[in-house]
Amino acid sequence: MSGLRWSGPPPPSRSPPPTTSCSGTPSAPTSTSSGAVREAAERTMRTLPQWRLRWRLDGVRPENHTEDGRGLARNPFHFTEGYGNPATPADVTERAVITTDQEEPAWAVGGSYQVIRIIRLATGFWDRDTIHEQERIVGRRRDGRWLDGTPSTEQPVFATDPHGKTTPLDAHVRRAAPDRRHPSPLVRRGYNYRHGPDDQGLIFSCFQRNLAQGFEAVQHRLQGEAMAKYTLTVGGGYFFVPPPGDGWLDALV
Repeated sequence: MSGLRWSGPPPPSRSPPPTTSCSGTPSAPTSTSSGAVREAAERTMRTLPQWRLRWRLDGVRPENHTEDGRGLARNPFHFTEGYGNPATPADVTERAVITTDQEEPAWAVGGSYQVIRIIRLATGFWDRDTIHEQERIVGRRRDGRWLDGTPSTEQPVFATDPHGKTTPLDAHVRRAAPDRRHPSPLVRRGYNYRHGPDDQGLIFSCFQRNLAQGFEAVQHRLQGEAMAKYTLTVGGGYFFVPPPGDGWLDALV
């Protein structure tokens, strides 16, 4: 498994983070497998002593692996996720990284807007459904294949199924991105968390260059999805991920 500890500037506890972030709040995703990332986060805290750790939450990525350039893992609902992400570094940059034409400060160029949501999942309720019912709620097979038989690495054409006989109109993937040939401009990565049988779920994280076109547009489309009764958002916030290097620190000190 791959592990993660989310740190952000209330003191560390098992409580979820606030549902909204403070203006200018950074987020530091600290992977247990990356000493360089941990070192960068610690250096930032030393450079800006007025900042303090506000919350932390541990997560894991079961069956974490890379397939066709995409990072995949199994979520608490037993589905492999990550197929919707871009497969190349160039495409990741295109979706997630702030550019010079966005009228942001020069030190922000190369950074990204991050959204974190702590989503408690009703896994016991979910597991009472048949696998067939679960797959119709998600809109994919557990292994990532599409319900119409399209391979996981290709994109289905939902327009050929206008009434949702194969992929229901309220399926999660269909609501999130109705036209799979033009995916939402964001990159997502989820981590599972578990604090007990009644408190487990997903640390949802996504990165984008534009919040309105990315996360917020997807959330608007997801209203009324079949999966909603199995999920409860209990925390999270909006954050800014600085660009590589220390230039942004010089601008804030």
